Amino acid sequence: MKIHFWGVRGSIPTPLSPLQIQNRIAAVVQRISPRDLESADTRERFLSSLPEWIFGTIGGNTSCLEVENHSLDTIIFDAGSGLRELSLNLRERPGFSSGGVTYHIFFSHFHWDHLQGLPFFSQAFDPRNRIVFYSTDPDLQRILNDQMKSPYFPVPMLGPGGFNAKMEFIHLNNPSKSVKIGSSIVHWHTVNHPGGCTAFMIEDQGKKCIYSTDTELSREDFLETEENSRFFSDADVLVMDSQYTMDEALEKTGWGHSSFSLTVDFALNWGVKKLMLFHHEPTYTDRKIYSLCQSAQWYREYAGSRHFEIQIAREGLEIQL
Repeated sequence: MKIHFWGVRGSIPTPLSPLQIQNRIAAVVQRISPRDLESADTRERFLSSLPEWIFGTIGGNTSCLEVENHSLDTIIFDAGSGLRELSLNLRERPGFSSGGVTYHIFFSHFHWDHLQGLPFFSQAFDPRNRIVFYSTDPDLQRILNDQMKSPYFPVPMLGPGGFNAKMEFIHLNNPSKSVKIGSSIVHWHTVNHPGGCTAFMIEDQGKKCIYSTDTELSREDFLETEENSRFFSDADVLVMDSQYTMDEALEKTGWGHSSFSLTVDFALNWGVKKLMLFHHEPTYTDRKIYSLCQSAQWYREYAGSRHFEIQIAREGLEIQL
């Protein structure tokens, strides 16, 4: 199972500003010495020594996660602005440009930052392709169609000039709370967020990945009920909303997001192997987010455990399970 991050920001797309780019250039200039410029090798070593917040970026696109399972199905969680980046990448992959591919798109909920990339998913305009949409909301088809109606978008989803791919709309409501896609089983679980939100867990070849965006953790999420244990325990990867500091989480109670420290507590509680901090606050710079990751690692050690990894979800990152 391959997990690829195409959008990791929360609430609204956040491109780098001109001032942020200027500050990065200034930070590089302050660090460089004549010795670093002597040869290609010294230049390469210098670049590799730079902090991640300078050499690279977390990315500014909103939520979109791609999973490729053992049977090579393309499973997508949320259609934030990162879906456009995935669409561009798919065009370059062997076999994908010829069409005839099935894409499975799961929606956690329909706030704009999880939906706004759908009109730019070019594969949906190819009649050779098939797209299967999934949601726990019975109004799935109407919601997706309405957000592309005039005056919101110049091209409709349904009808002439719209999506030409074969489309299916699946209402997730069976008692087992699971659906099989090739070699994988996708499970779902309701989480706390204004207007409702659904977390997804995908199992494939003995590996387990959880996608839990827009989650305001509560005491009930830590209880070892049968449903909680089945869904959250022993995940190989937990991708979880960790938008706030604790002070911000307390100030913004009811906004539907969690602090990084509470997310660490949650991962410890359920025996997670790798925690991916996700749905980053749009007002935070890359440097700020990396500092929060370091704080999360310190907090993990303070809590008495080094047995799981904490990493920042960033655009372009791929995890192989």
